Amino acid sequence: MSGLPNCPQCNCEYTYEDRGMFVCPECAHEWTAADASAAEEEHGFVVRDAHGTVLHDGDTVTIIKDLKIKGSSAVAKVGTKVKNIRLVDADHNIDCKIPGIGPMGLKSEFVKKA
Repeated sequence: MSGLPNCPQCNCEYTYEDRGMFVCPECAHEWTAADASAAEEEHGFVVRDAHGTVLHDGDTVTIIKDLKIKGSSAVAKVGTKVKNIRLVDADHNIDCKIPGIGPMGLKSEFVKKA
């Protein structure tokens, strides 16, 4: 209809442009066309952390919630820094190695970019 992209965070179709930025009226997310296109060119998909920051391969992230490890009594604690992440197009969209635990898949909604 208007030719503007949907919000990359909540997929709202009612976005509008304001001073060179796209703005979502539902979640108040702001982004530029360069932000979205650069991330999509790299992978074909965009992965954002819990605060809406675009993540890239090799970034360092911090866990923002205690995460129980399925099939184990171990817990990934809040504040644990995870270095050199790899993005994948799946339900758990971050592949990484958590210190003291090992290889793991994380959801981007439980991390923030460090």
